Amino acid sequence: MAAVGSGGSTAAAGPGTVSAGALEPGTASAGNVKHLVLFLHEAVLVQYVDTLKLAVPSLIYTLQNNLQYVAISNLPAATFQVTYQLKILTTALFSVLMLNRSLSRLQWASLLLLFTGVAIVQAQQAGGGGPRPLDQNPGAGLAAVVASCLSSGFAGVYFEKILKGSSGSVWLRNLQLGLFGTALGLVGLWWAEGTAVARRGFFFGYTPAVWGVVLNQAFGGLLVAVVVKYADNILKGFATSLSIVLSTVASIRLFGFHVDPLFALGAGLVIGAVYLYSLPRGAAKAIASASGSASGPCTHQQPPGQPPPPQLSSHHGDLSTEPFLPKLLTKVKGS
Repeated sequence: MAAVGSGGSTAAAGPGTVSAGALEPGTASAGNVKHLVLFLHEAVLVQYVDTLKLAVPSLIYTLQNNLQYVAISNLPAATFQVTYQLKILTTALFSVLMLNRSLSRLQWASLLLLFTGVAIVQAQQAGGGGPRPLDQNPGAGLAAVVASCLSSGFAGVYFEKILKGSSGSVWLRNLQLGLFGTALGLVGLWWAEGTAVARRGFFFGYTPAVWGVVLNQAFGGLLVAVVVKYADNILKGFATSLSIVLSTVASIRLFGFHVDPLFALGAGLVIGAVYLYSLPRGAAKAIASASGSASGPCTHQQPPGQPPPPQLSSHHGDLSTEPFLPKLLTKVKGS
């Protein structure tokens, strides 16, 4: 049987050769299920070094999910939703450090704006903004959400680096992540609640509300994949802003959350920062150039005896300053 390389491709043709396309949705029919099983055996077990690389982000993602539950248990939903946007800051910093990615001035400014907005919201929370349940600990909630943002940023950038460093399909990498995540989650469950699970059963306490959360999380993961595939960064920024607004409204209706001017200011800064950071490079440069020329037109006197400079057509100018061509720019740069 041919050995499968790190990217999921076979080294030599043979009777057991299976292509990485077997993991693509819609390709596994009754006729090639056997080939799919052989491929998974080769890619996951035989090439165990590649599989072990996914153990690190899988462990961090499992830790992050548990930290989110600790954070949401100790913070109001609206405060958690605003504070959790710090993951944009941590992801950007890890991208610069680990992937040598460069950020524009507008993006750095938006990150500073984001941090300021979160700090204002946390100051409002520390000042006792509105009634809260007695069993909530805002300090523990803040520590949990900050740790979750750090782990989210590192795991996301690490996973991106693994994807870009090999030709393995995203489906295979997600399968490897899921295997480690499930195993680590079961170990943590047995360590913390092993006695209770053995006595009452695994599904004890699975109320309709719990099933609703499980289904919502699963649907949310699928929805993120659809958004990444079909939407652009601006729409993702609007979706994040809408989630903050909806969380605030739901907190007011369900938990009596009080919105004061300090929280509104901080949340507004975070929403604006998310939108600015999500702008494509072309639109960001257009905004920067527009703000630079807001003071008035720059007059340039031509020396006598020299012809005037040629006027560039708006259709043949620099595409990087065209605010209406971000998708075209992306395709050109990525081709």
